[in-house]
Order: sequence, then C-alpha cells, then structure tokens
Amino acid sequence: MSKVYARRVSIAAGSAAALFGTLVLSGQSAQAAPPSPPSAATARTYLAQIKQQPEGPQDGYSRAKFPHWIDQGKNCNTREVVLKRDGKNVHQDGSCAAVSGTWVSPYDGATWTKASDIDIDHVVPLSEAWKSGAAKWTTARRQALANDLTHSQLIAVTDNVNQEKGDKDPAKWLPPKTSYRCQYARMWVWVKHEYGMTADSAEKAALKKILDRC
Repeated sequence: MSKVYARRVSIAAGSAAALFGTLVLSGQSAQAAPPSPPSAATARTYLAQIKQQPEGPQDGYSRAKFPHWIDQGKNCNTREVVLKRDGKNVHQDGSCAAVSGTWVSPYDGATWTKASDIDIDHVVPLSEAWKSGAAKWTTARRQALANDLTHSQLIAVTDNVNQEKGDKDPAKWLPPKTSYRCQYARMWVWVKHEYGMTADSAEKAALKKILDRC
C-alpha cells in the first residue's frame, strides 16, 4: 500500500468516526472523543435561545429516574462503550469490561491505564438536568439523556475530578485544564439546547464569557 493511499484511507476513517460519533464494537478505530459540539459561534446562538430561568427544586430527584447504564448491544453497556470510544488500545473481555487501555482525561490532562480510575461524566449532570426541566420529562427521555452517545453528553474523565464537579454548572465549576473550557462550554450548551433545558442567569453569564473568548 502506498503512503499516499494509506494516508487517504486514514483521513477517510477519521472523518467517518467524527461524522457518526458512535462506536462500532467490531475492531474499527475509536474516535477517542465525544461527538464534536457546534462551533463557538453556533454555541453562542444556541445559548441565546436557551430559556433563562431560575433552577427548579431538587425535590423528587434520584439518579434512578435517569436509568443508566443501559445495554448498547454486543453485551456492552453505555459506560463500556464510552470507555472504548474515549481510550486508546482498549481491550475488553467477553463481558465487554475494559481490561486494559490508556485514557487521557480532557478535564485535567491526566493519563490513566486502569478503567477503575475513570468515571463517565454526564457533561450536564443529571441533578442539574432535573432542575432545568427534566423533572417534567418522561422516564424514556431522561434515559436518553443519561445514555446519549449522539451528542457531547458523555465523556471519560479522572474519577476524582468528576467527583469534585458533582452537579455544579459552569458558574460554579469548570475543568481545571483551562484550554479545554471552550470545548466544555460548547458541549454544555449543545446538550442543553438539544434537550430544551433552561439555564439560570449566572450559568448563562459564565457560558457567554467563555464562548466570547473562544
């Protein structure tokens, strides 16, 4: 195979992965990232369209109302799909559990070689979603958000960093790696816009500040 042909094949494969944003568990290359969010300019437009409203109450919330991790086929659940997608050289056993691989957490830049050190973060936390409109959704819609592989809602990150984030919105928490904050804001806005969630004034102001600097 010529170098030029090989390069064309490589580019085509990468483009396909970026386009579909999903993992095919058949040995094909993983895209090693969530689906790409809209540009900063588009995100600013989406942010302006998100209804500004104070957060609703936490009353009635539980993670059980956002069923996850669900079966994604081939004996794999959502967590294992994201671990495979976001890692490099990830090997899975017969139960689809990741037994080896390398993960670089975009939130802090840390590198890990054990899946147990990795959390799958809901970019828009489930509790935040509940207070931003999901309390009124059907269970099926909440399940779709909690297992969304189509938008930039799920990402493999350092477990301790994810725990520090908790259910905070961008007015209260941002990734320690400052160079990732623009990407994070674009991801957050895309998910909230796509699901018709609301945002409070401090949250919108923080997001606007970040996006204006992207």
